[in-house]
Amino acid sequence: MTFMTVTYELQDKLHPEQFRALGRFANTYGLQKFRFDEKTNHLHFDYDASRLRESVVEHVLREAKIPVLRRVPQA
Repeated sequence: MTFMTVTYELQDKLHPEQFRALGRFANTYGLQKFRFDEKTNHLHFDYDASRLRESVVEHVLREAKIPVLRRVPQA
């Protein structure tokens, strides 16, 4: 397994229904976990890169109607 983390800056705070949608996708698509940082308004996703690509993570976010502004480059 190859675990990766991708971070997105969000336009708005997440609503409870968006958190629930992300939780439903986590097991189905091989996403390991997600963390939302309220201070920076960043959503961090850990996923298994040997099983899926970052484009799938982005698709999951669109399906969950997550207000992504942009991908944050890793430092």
